[in-house]
Amino acid sequence: MKNVSSPKFKTQKTAFYVLLTYIICQLSVFLLIFTPGLKDTLLALFSGTPDEQLIKLSGWWSTISFAIAFIVSFLFISRNKNFWNVFSGEKMPLGKAIGWGIIGFFLVFLGQTIGAAIELALGIDKGSENTEAIMNVTKVAPVMMIATVFLGPVLEELVFRRVIFGSIIQNYNFWIASIISAIVFAAIHMDFTHIILYTICGMIFAFLYHKTKRLITPIIAHILLNGFVTFIQMNADKFQV
Repeated sequence: MKNVSSPKFKTQKTAFYVLLTYIICQLSVFLLIFTPGLKDTLLALFSGTPDEQLIKLSGWWSTISFAIAFIVSFLFISRNKNFWNVFSGEKMPLGKAIGWGIIGFFLVFLGQTIGAAIELALGIDKGSENTEAIMNVTKVAPVMMIATVFLGPVLEELVFRRVIFGSIIQNYNFWIASIISAIVFAAIHMDFTHIILYTICGMIFAFLYHKTKRLITPIIAHILLNGFVTFIQMNADKFQV
């Protein structure tokens, strides 16, 4: 029988609540689709053509749902001081961990380059449908950048690195934990053509977390990566000669 008052049980429960919050956030779009009259009522708040209204609603809905999930997740975490204690040993000093977050951005960028080369050798075309879809929304509804550059990376690192990777590694080795969490991370992006690319990124984020024992490290790397990609995509016309 489990000791429901033990720190480990409470941490597992908190991790489950964070995971459940993220899943509800991802599925919240069905509330918009299946609640009678809700979609039409919200569409009326936006100007533009019907297509532009729909894109703006999509951007705002994603951003608000991510913001709610962010707040709820940290409310759960604030009630459990042991949530961050995944690894044995001392955590890397915060300054160095932040530095590794910056280094991590370049590691992930390198990983993406290698992944793209592997995909190209396999005959997989460049370009991500998931990224393209997000950028199309962002161009019409710039508020989406808050979800893409900040809220998304924080929530994804909480779920895929702390909850999934952090839970598995307590019973298995780094490679098993990183591969499983990275594949789930890749699958959730619903861009299965580029699952190799996403899996490599997920494993590098897991490495950064494991090395520093601080989640802030992969969060920084993830934010920098998404910020860089968003900046390049939003200014693609300016870079064309």
